[in-house]
Amino acid sequence: MKALIVNADDLGWTDGVNRGIAEAHRNGILTSASLLANGAAFAGAVQLARCETRLGVGVHLNLSDGPPILPLWEVPSLVNGQGMLHGGPGALFVGLLRERLHLAEVEREWEAQVRKVRDAGIAPTHLDGHKHVHMLPGLFEIAVRIARRHGIRAIRVAREAPPLCALLDQGAPPGAPGAARRFTKTLAVRGLRLLAMGAREEARRAGLVTCDFFCGITQTGLLTESGVAALLANLPPGLTELMTHPGYAGEELRRSPTRLQDSRETELAILTAPGIRNLVASQGIRLLHYGLAAG
Repeated sequence: MKALIVNADDLGWTDGVNRGIAEAHRNGILTSASLLANGAAFAGAVQLARCETRLGVGVHLNLSDGPPILPLWEVPSLVNGQGMLHGGPGALFVGLLRERLHLAEVEREWEAQVRKVRDAGIAPTHLDGHKHVHMLPGLFEIAVRIARRHGIRAIRVAREAPPLCALLDQGAPPGAPGAARRFTKTLAVRGLRLLAMGAREEARRAGLVTCDFFCGITQTGLLTESGVAALLANLPPGLTELMTHPGYAGEELRRSPTRLQDSRETELAILTAPGIRNLVASQGIRLLHYGLAAG
């Protein structure tokens, strides 16, 4: 059986992102979304989740953007001088090596993020990490513990499958900017592949569902309709997750600290394109979210 989870990261980032995710789900192939508990548009995202009952909603564990859920004095190693989460994957990794990042604080903050989502009436289908920080050494184990503690039955393993990434690269925009961004992402993917060695087996030993294949990191901000079509036409048997970032651009998004701006509307158009929807049907692909995959 060919099964596909199409997940939108960053639910709760802005109202425009929320509206784009809703549109991609209602009129496209999007099945799943990952919710930022500390997102500026969290309340709107919760309302969306209540209305769109077929949309699977997981928790986007965050150490990189916005204020923490917990009081600053409880998580001093996670915040900067302005009281904001500020660690990208590289900085967090260095913090781990230098013992400046305290794992106990990470666990308390992530626990608070999951509790906030659950207290809002949402039963999370899965856990994943904003900027994939949950794949860092020691942090994946924390995410697994939290999942088990809350009865969350699935977790993303952000280890890309190279053959699927090559398919997604079809129709990639030419020119230096896109090429440079893809090269940078390729380096990050290689690092994640090293960090993720053994993660899928660890998760499954803990009784958590993971996908057989994962893709979308290399093409973040560079996704094309022809690339998605190539993926769908050649999807392997098993369960695959395609990570996406749809949304509507606007002033709120432009003021926020993300380089994903107009590309969000491009991805929304791809996910709702009639040709893409028809290809899913003609290929006999079963669209799932993590909750359905976990049975």
